[in-house]
Amino acid sequence: MSEAGEFTILMPCLNEAETLASCISKARAFLARSGCTGEVVIADNGSTDGSQAIAAAGGARVVHVAERGYGSALRAGIRAAHGKYVIMGDSDDSYDFSRLDGFVEQLRAGYQLVMGNRFRGGILPGAMPPMHRYFGNPLLTAIGGLFFRTGCGDVYCGLRGFDRQAILALDLQARGMEFALEMLVKAAVLGLRVTEVPTTLSPDGRGRPPHLRRWRDGWRSLRFFLLFSPRSLFLYPGFGLFALGCLATAWLLPQPRLLGGVGFDVHSLLYASLAIVVGFQSMTFWIFAKVYGMRERIVPPDPWFRSLMSVVTLEAGLIVGATLLLAGLGLAAYALGTWGAQRFGALSYPDTMRLVIPSSTAILLGFQIIYSAFFVSLLEIRASRPAEGTVPDRSAEAA
Repeated sequence: MSEAGEFTILMPCLNEAETLASCISKARAFLARSGCTGEVVIADNGSTDGSQAIAAAGGARVVHVAERGYGSALRAGIRAAHGKYVIMGDSDDSYDFSRLDGFVEQLRAGYQLVMGNRFRGGILPGAMPPMHRYFGNPLLTAIGGLFFRTGCGDVYCGLRGFDRQAILALDLQARGMEFALEMLVKAAVLGLRVTEVPTTLSPDGRGRPPHLRRWRDGWRSLRFFLLFSPRSLFLYPGFGLFALGCLATAWLLPQPRLLGGVGFDVHSLLYASLAIVVGFQSMTFWIFAKVYGMRERIVPPDPWFRSLMSVVTLEAGLIVGATLLLAGLGLAAYALGTWGAQRFGALSYPDTMRLVIPSSTAILLGFQIIYSAFFVSLLEIRASRPAEGTVPDRSAEAA
């Protein structure tokens, strides 16, 4: 098989001896039938059932990947691929590698990521558990579309084709099954040309259970979406709570209120203060997550956020935090003076709490801002950097 060509058909492999030969045979038959030049690459993740020998005997090139994980295997396989385009798919015989014409057509048309869609192409009986088909996959696909506007109807489909250089530029990091989601999310966020083609899913041909675990992997996917979207996880809920708390505080601070026959007084004011503090803390978590995520290349670069952080400096945080701290202490001193004027005797509970609650809230926010400003500055310090003019050694990753 040619060492170079237009296409690399890539399959991750971990003990797939039962189905690997069939997958390789179909992939090679497709290349021969379609006239596409290319290769079949098996990214082996430490198989112990002789899969490597089967792959070599079938005419595939084997890439040995020491680091365990679906994402680790695919990342190494993509780096080792010789083709301009890569079409990847599982080696369990659930995807038909002899029918890749739609992927070839769309890749040649200029799309940088071509997703398979099993719901459009057909899911054969027994190929997908009902819980995945009717609940898990549609729900997570909808969340992915809501958070990242992926425009895809099947975010989990493992059969997909892509421009190799475009995907390498995404700098994908996930080691596990989140790799497939990270590829789609980053492609959508960074504006790559993405489309879908119908794909048929068949029952896999293995005599053992799949590597996937329903609830564990479903949670990992949801967790990935949330962590990859700090705005949805931290900023929007936090801003909503903060704004609601501020409005309620402004409404209740002057006097008790009556709404629909229900009285609201300092007890409600205390919960409004709590909403302000929790909402503000959630928004600072958004900043922490964005700074760390961008530094570690977990989330894509965000020019708007960088502009914001050029204004929200350590010094600005210290000034704002100190101002709130002093205001809170001033209110506390005023409340103490009021108490002293009463010879430290009994006070009007509602009137006193209308001083104590905003005072404690301002003091707490002041400390949060000061400490958060220092913590953000700490996050921006890299533990180690490659020397200028050098390139990090990634030979172990590609081994």
